[in-house]
Amino acid sequence: MEENTVLTQEQEEEKLAEQARIRREKLAKLVSEGNNPYEKTKYAVTANSASVKEHFEEWEGKEVCVAGRLMSRRVMGKASFSHISDRDGQLQLYITRQDVGEDVYAAYKKDYDIGDIVGVRGYVFKTQTGEVSVHAQSLEMLSKALLPLPEKHNGLVNTDMKYRLRHVDLIMNQDVRETFFRRAKIIKGIRDFLDGRGFIEADTPILLPLEIGADARPFKTHHNALDLDMYLRIETELYLKRLIVGGFERVYEMGRIFRNEGMDSKHNPEFTTVEIYQAYADYNEMMDFVEDMYRHIATQACGGLKVTYQGTELDFGKWERLTMTEAVKKYSGVDFSRISSDEEARKIAAEKGVQLEKGKDAKGHVLAAFFDEFVEDKLVQPTFIYDYPVEISPLAKRKPGDPSMTERFEYFMMGMEMGNAFSELNDPIDQKKRMTEQAERKRAQGANAEVDEDFIDALEHGMPPTGGLGLGVDRLVMLLTDSASIRDVLLFPTMKPKK
Repeated sequence: MEENTVLTQEQEEEKLAEQARIRREKLAKLVSEGNNPYEKTKYAVTANSASVKEHFEEWEGKEVCVAGRLMSRRVMGKASFSHISDRDGQLQLYITRQDVGEDVYAAYKKDYDIGDIVGVRGYVFKTQTGEVSVHAQSLEMLSKALLPLPEKHNGLVNTDMKYRLRHVDLIMNQDVRETFFRRAKIIKGIRDFLDGRGFIEADTPILLPLEIGADARPFKTHHNALDLDMYLRIETELYLKRLIVGGFERVYEMGRIFRNEGMDSKHNPEFTTVEIYQAYADYNEMMDFVEDMYRHIATQACGGLKVTYQGTELDFGKWERLTMTEAVKKYSGVDFSRISSDEEARKIAAEKGVQLEKGKDAKGHVLAAFFDEFVEDKLVQPTFIYDYPVEISPLAKRKPGDPSMTERFEYFMMGMEMGNAFSELNDPIDQKKRMTEQAERKRAQGANAEVDEDFIDALEHGMPPTGGLGLGVDRLVMLLTDSASIRDVLLFPTMKPKK
């Protein structure tokens, strides 16, 4: 009977500890011989793996200096092959005792380990199998890895460990690196689009002196010098609108938002948004704006308007537009345009088994609950849902001719809300009334909440009609990189500390 070779966790830890001990002994030997790798301050790299392989004809026979992490080693007597990994991929090295010298070659065989950072000077050629390689003329260790990498075929199979040890995940998986390279392209695409339209990028405070009445729960901290409780921002909206009042007219901010709430595949307590405000525009113009921006970003980051996400093709060239009332009627059969009272709305909710939150049972709240229950997960292709109830839109302008609704839209893809936009409320009297009611509801639930009087003061100085938009950058990156979880597009997602 074949012996079971699967190691227990304790045996695996002992094995890793032994490997780490051996590597430290090798380091001590190198230091004693005057070859401390950590004393190296720089290495003059002249080419990377991608440039050498993609432009082989230009590099063939020429000398290059390359550097990277040792990922494989195949020793064959007086000559050996290795692969190093740099930012753009892997490159093969051909190392011989004759070319690098007997002492260096002996150290390469005995003292080098997979994971070490090395620098190589040599000339570019192709092996008999056609692989572009560097024939080493000199080799030096630039940093010693004291911990071993995971086995090549098993890798980091535990998802939790992939997120905790992101640096190792990036070393082992080129696909993961590519996700974050594309993230950088997406963010650059957003900025390029906005800058090209005359928007000014701003930085507004992250630490705030009060907790506003919005539904999101903030993180609380304390400023010792001022002896003042402070809160991490849950949005950038109120400060950016002050800048509209101040005459910026077109302004945006891309930055971190913090919400002390649950975590799942679509939510992380700390995430990135971009909020955009344009004076003299309304929510209809902002819908057009969103379509143009997504076409620009998808083309720049993905090469076209059609993107596949989890097996479904999304077409950013086609967008559907429905009012919330139309969408609820389409997917639930209930026509809220025919419901005239809060009592009638609550009765319909009971009949349909729609649960209502305590204190949120007005007709507008019921319509929103129906949307959550019957509609949101059906919105797969790019879709705008507009005209939201005033009860759930405290910062949006009322719709002319129907004061129960606001000029607000959200847009959805793959059943996810991707962004939120308004014709911004610029009436300071109406704004203070809505913020006061919102804060009172929150206090009635036992939470702290205040009205931002400084913001009201800003509105009283006069804010022009303005269109505003906020979108989640992380969810956009999820779609454009075909990533199932928000944690896959955050370099270091929030994790519970290991005991």
